[in-house]
Amino acid sequence: MTLQLHKHQLSPELCQLEFVGKLLMGNEARQVEWNLSELLAAGVKKVIFDLAKLDGIDSTGVGIIVMCNAMLQKAGGNLRIGGAQGIVLETLQMTHLDRLVPMFATSKEAAQDFAVA
Repeated sequence: MTLQLHKHQLSPELCQLEFVGKLLMGNEARQVEWNLSELLAAGVKKVIFDLAKLDGIDSTGVGIIVMCNAMLQKAGGNLRIGGAQGIVLETLQMTHLDRLVPMFATSKEAAQDFAVA
């Protein structure tokens, strides 16, 4: 299955990007970067990557998430990851991405963390 992204604007400065499919090497992975650039241009500073429906990720996918985190931090924003499970969660933990980007069991918990911060 190809990667699909769905934007959910939760507030003027908070947006959730829902990932469906696989985040693997190839041109499709670039759409994550393009979507984030659009959000930053629109003034969004808080982004949640909802990975609950992501069923595969490789090193390119991990790199894209790291790059997006850096882009957000440079713009004064923050990234949270919600809903990662199975092989996706294991990959993010194995690569220590969970030490770089706060991760939550659900996107709702990630949104609540933004509300508290």
